[in-house]
Amino acid sequence: QVQLVESGGGLVQAGGSLRLSCAASRSIFRIGVMAWYRQAPEKERELVATITSSSSTNYADSVKGRFTISRDNANNTVYLQMNSLKPEDTSVYYCKMMIESALGRWGSYWGQGTQVTVSS
Repeated sequence: QVQLVESGGGLVQAGGSLRLSCAASRSIFRIGVMAWYRQAPEKERELVATITSSSSTNYADSVKGRFTISRDNANNTVYLQMNSLKPEDTSVYYCKMMIESALGRWGSYWGQGTQVTVSS
């Protein structure tokens, strides 16, 4: 069973930066779209950024120009560089990967979540 392991969350002051990482726990046949979501208390989970296998990216309007998603295919890892952080960015951040098995079946996998807290 594939597991996604996240790291890099923490507490930072407004205007600061954090870099999140999410790595698949074992060798993967193929990974398609990778994404980051976030969920604040009492709010629905929202899409933050996506990156395709060809490294085409998309961002939520609320993070454009501040966050950058990237991927390292050799190490089955996706990153989220977060700059100019604001208190409203405070959330639990989740990574998600679409992974193809050796049998040719695609599945959706989620990380365990990492807390990001931005103080004002």
